[in-house]
Amino acid sequence: MNFAAQLFYSSYLSERLERLYSPRPALKDSEENDPFWQREELRLGPNQPGGSYKCGPVSNGTAGRRPTLIEPERLKDFGEEELLNGDVKVFDTKMVGGPEIMLMEPPKTRRVSEFRIVPKPQYLRFEDISAAAFRIQTEIQKTPCTYSRLSKQYGMEIYLKKEHLHYTGSVKERGALYLLTSLTQEQQRKGVIVATDCNFSMAVAHHAVELKIPVFVIMPSCCSSPRLRIYRDYGAMVISYGSTGHDSQNHARHLAKENGYLYLEEDESAAYLAGLGTVGMEIYEQVSKLDAVIVPAAGQYGLLAGTAAAMKHLNSQILIIGIEPEGFPLLLQSLKTDSPVKDIHSNPNKKLYGDLMESSLGVNTFQLAKKLVDKVISVSEEDCLVAMLRFQEFERSTVDTEGAMGLAAILAGQLPELRGKKVAVVVSSANMELELVRQCVDRALVLDDRVSKFSVQLGEWPGDMAKLLDVLSREDVRLLDVCHRRQSDKADLFKAKVECVVETRDKTQSAQLRKTLSERYPSICWLDR
Repeated sequence: MNFAAQLFYSSYLSERLERLYSPRPALKDSEENDPFWQREELRLGPNQPGGSYKCGPVSNGTAGRRPTLIEPERLKDFGEEELLNGDVKVFDTKMVGGPEIMLMEPPKTRRVSEFRIVPKPQYLRFEDISAAAFRIQTEIQKTPCTYSRLSKQYGMEIYLKKEHLHYTGSVKERGALYLLTSLTQEQQRKGVIVATDCNFSMAVAHHAVELKIPVFVIMPSCCSSPRLRIYRDYGAMVISYGSTGHDSQNHARHLAKENGYLYLEEDESAAYLAGLGTVGMEIYEQVSKLDAVIVPAAGQYGLLAGTAAAMKHLNSQILIIGIEPEGFPLLLQSLKTDSPVKDIHSNPNKKLYGDLMESSLGVNTFQLAKKLVDKVISVSEEDCLVAMLRFQEFERSTVDTEGAMGLAAILAGQLPELRGKKVAVVVSSANMELELVRQCVDRALVLDDRVSKFSVQLGEWPGDMAKLLDVLSREDVRLLDVCHRRQSDKADLFKAKVECVVETRDKTQSAQLRKTLSERYPSICWLDR
């Protein structure tokens, strides 16, 4: 430390000690009310006499009256120094200008609660589906998901999830069973009641009896006797009431209100959707490296929503494709309007789409489908009938229209992006009366160009009819029906009109038959069935 710095430091300490231990002089009357910053002793500066220690007397290292502020000329005493032979070297400090730095505004004060991320409640969680799978695993069989013989024909690996093999022939057993097991003991003790003849009612009737829950089924009088016998064989109490399904539903609600029964109907309850969603878990376990899943719009669209929720949680890259009938495109219309549509003015075939006609799209189911389903397409009635025929021929199984919708979309060529991919198709149900199955097969053969009807004029000479039958025999076709009529027109005397219904193996054989008969019989007329 140089001499000037030592002198200043000793002067500063002496002054501080003197002020600390010396008694404070009494203030004058004029100074009592003056603020301390206006007093003379604190306003000494370099411009006042005695303001600088150089102007005042110095004795024993102390200065006279001096300011507390540091004067500009004394700043050199605090510069950087080097000790060279006792000489003091002073360096000047310069500020080098640089780019202007913009200071950011301080962050706003936020409450701790604002930093907490509050998750939005989900209507259907994967944990609910897992709980449903664990609960129903002892009562519901794990249906197979097998490789289809139709795979090579349509250029993709098709795996059929055969949910129609359940005891009641429908996938709705999963949702109905988990819904019944979720009831309170008081509700199970009083019993449940269902109405109308549908897959859901059959599933509830069967599993309620298995769980020893009293169950009542209200059926309209138009229900066939074989269907009523099925419910009674399950062990349910069957009551016939009203002429329509609405009459039986109203009566069921009335009985439930009077007797304390729980009226169950197919809806979008969380328990029902979670039970249906277990299909997706099984498909993921049974088929590895899956690319897409095709799901029909069954169970109030709960099967589609539940399966999508499970599959997307396990693998978000798997495509979920929903299928619904062309005559009742409820989900497609809802997606266009961005809200669930309650009613569509259409006239689909009630015999073929009995269960789907009672369907309605709820808000929660619509939101799940909108978020999780990648594509929704509609299929025609004709495509569904042909798909039913393919099931009987290649899979040796009989399914209803609802169960055949997934395969119908592939047959119709509406999913070309799935060629070469691994695809799972959910076959949801197989509940159709025998007479209706026969009618559907006959109609499907016609739509597939396998059954043809034609009329031809023949002479009444012996052997003309035999020649026609010989041509059909050489073409290896099956004669289903023949009708021989004599012409009543005077211009066609001595001629007869013959109508034949024949069945061929495929479209190729049908085209060959038409060519052969047209060349031999120019008057042939092909009729529409």
